[in-house]
Amino acid sequence: MRQILTVVCAAIVATSATAGNECATGKTLTEGVLTIATGNPAYYPWVMDDAPESKQGFEAAVAYAIANEMGFGDDAVTWVRTSFDEAIQPGAKSFDFNLQQYSITNEREAMVDFSLPYYSSPMAILTTQSVADKVGAPAPDALKELVWGAMAGTTGATMIDDVVAPAKSTLLYSDNADVTAAIQAGQIDAALFDLPTALYLSAVVVENGALLGQYPADRSTNPDQFGLLMEEGNAIKACVNEAIEALSASGKLAELEAEWLQSATGVPVIK
Repeated sequence: MRQILTVVCAAIVATSATAGNECATGKTLTEGVLTIATGNPAYYPWVMDDAPESKQGFEAAVAYAIANEMGFGDDAVTWVRTSFDEAIQPGAKSFDFNLQQYSITNEREAMVDFSLPYYSSPMAILTTQSVADKVGAPAPDALKELVWGAMAGTTGATMIDDVVAPAKSTLLYSDNADVTAAIQAGQIDAALFDLPTALYLSAVVVENGALLGQYPADRSTNPDQFGLLMEEGNAIKACVNEAIEALSASGKLAELEAEWLQSATGVPVIK
């Protein structure tokens, strides 16, 4: 009886895997293999230690989750590298899809295809470590007392007024370089940027930069959304979208975001 059950279970698993892969049959660059691209190099927290095959990092983990949902086992995934600008040009691609924090825009969609969004970027509070130490936990009352700055006309400027509602008027600048310079000079305490940009600015641009917290994407009126980039007209797009819809409905995408873009980065979510 145990042997019969084992055979039956194995048959069910095999049938399920075959069914999951049917959508992509004949549509990948290499039959039975899913070729995924990332940056050269690929950076934290999107890919850990520049090793996407480890499944460590948000986009590496998302890539394997999508592949598995499509019916591809981990051993049927192969990785290639591209530059950001190279991949976004029109024409034939060396990959089935590419994850490099590509924002979905109308201009880009004239040259390539995008999947449904797999990530909607929250807005994060960029500051310096000295301000972060002074504020402590990003409680609403403490955030109101900060001096805020923003590039005029941006989502960040609008959100500061609508969500933070600071006690002092937001100082407006002509570009984001002026905003980060103002933070560095101590002219303002904080500014809002999408999380990927804020992570970069805190690590590379602002000396002793720090992130106080992040607002959920649904607090923004126009969150930046990332999609898988594909060759224009790629027949695999419908299969990829089905996988993303399933992962979103199951809560898996939210789980990976919490693991890699909240816990791993240490940037708390402001409720």
